[in-house]
Amino acid sequence: MAIFDDEPKKPAATHVVGQDLSLLSVAELAERIAQLKAEIARLEVELKAKDATKNAAEALFKRE
Repeated sequence: MAIFDDEPKKPAATHVVGQDLSLLSVAELAERIAQLKAEIARLEVELKAKDATKNAAEALFKRE
């Protein structure tokens, strides 16, 4: 419960790792797969950005 009404509420998780999947339809499973693939792609973009930042910092402070 939010203390103030204007506080943002977290969206309900559409998938929980380890959750029982036996009650989901084929369409629901396909939708979850699509959502998870999209999330993986988003995470990979962020990982590449962080790697680029790290590599740039290492190159800047590299001593020989």
